[in-house]
Amino acid sequence: MKFIKDENEERRDYIFQKNKKTKLGAKFILLVLAFLIVGVVASGIFLEYL
Repeated sequence: MKFIKDENEERRDYIFQKNKKTKLGAKFILLVLAFLIVGVVASGIFLEYL
């Protein structure tokens, strides 16, 4: 099983395809995760570890 499939490759056993939609989705997910991490750290500092 291949993890990332090239756009022109003919195969069905892959997890991600290397195209514009996949790259945009990965960037969006990473951005949301970064905001969540910053929010957890900020709330911990603001609430002073109750």
